[in-house]
Amino acid sequence: MKLITVFMSVAIALASSQLGFADSLLDNDPEVVFFEPNDEMVLLVVKESTVFATKKGGRKLGTYPVDTTLRLLGMTEKGYKVKGKAKHSLVTGWVSPKNLASKQPKFVEELKLHYEREMAIRELIAQKEVAIGMTIDEVQKSVGEPTKKESRITKDGRTGKWEFIKGKELKHYTNTVDPRTGQVFRRFSHVTVDEKEKLTVEFENDVVTAISSLENNSPGNIRIIVPPIVFGF
Repeated sequence: MKLITVFMSVAIALASSQLGFADSLLDNDPEVVFFEPNDEMVLLVVKESTVFATKKGGRKLGTYPVDTTLRLLGMTEKGYKVKGKAKHSLVTGWVSPKNLASKQPKFVEELKLHYEREMAIRELIAQKEVAIGMTIDEVQKSVGEPTKKESRITKDGRTGKWEFIKGKELKHYTNTVDPRTGQVFRRFSHVTVDEKEKLTVEFENDVVTAISSLENNSPGNIRIIVPPIVFGF
C-alpha cells in the first residue's frame, strides 16, 4: 500500500512538472503577447464562442455563452487567450476576437497597437538596438546597463539621459622566454576596450524621446515606435 502511495505521489509530481514545463514553453511563444496577472483586461462574449486548446485551433475545450465575462490573458495577431465560465466549467483557451466586445470603444484598436509594439520591441531587443518610444527598462534589456546616468525626478516623472559605450574587447599578450628551455611562448597580459560608438539616449517620463550617436547623427537611421499603450479601463 505504501509502495502504491509513493508511486502515485511521484506520478503526480512528474505530471505537475511536465505541465509547468508546457506553461513555460507557452509563455516563451514568440508570437504571443501576454498580459500581467494584475491587468484587468475584461471582455464580453457577444456571440457564442468555441474555446480551442491552442492559438491555431485544435481540440475544442468548450463553448462560452453570450454575455459571459472573460479575462484576457494573451493575444496573437488573430486570436485571444482568455479565461472564463464555459457551459460546463471554468475554461482557459483560445477564441476568435470576432465574437468578443469591450465597453471601451477604442479597446480593439489599442490591443492591436499594443501587439504591434510588443513585436517591434522584441525585434529591437534581439538586434540590441534602441528606438524612440521605448521605455528605459526596455532600453536596458536591449543594450545593457548605461556607462553614465544623468536623471532628474519631478512630480511628473523621471527625465534625463543615459550614455552607452559600444566597443570591442581586445586581448593583449606578451612573449615570454622560458629560462630553462629557451622556448618562447605567448602569455596573456591584459584587456582593453576599443571604443566604437557612444550612444546617448534622452528620455522624459521614462520614455525615450531622442537618440544620438557619435558615429552617425543622421535622423534617418533612428527608428521610432509608439510609446507604451495605456488601456482605457
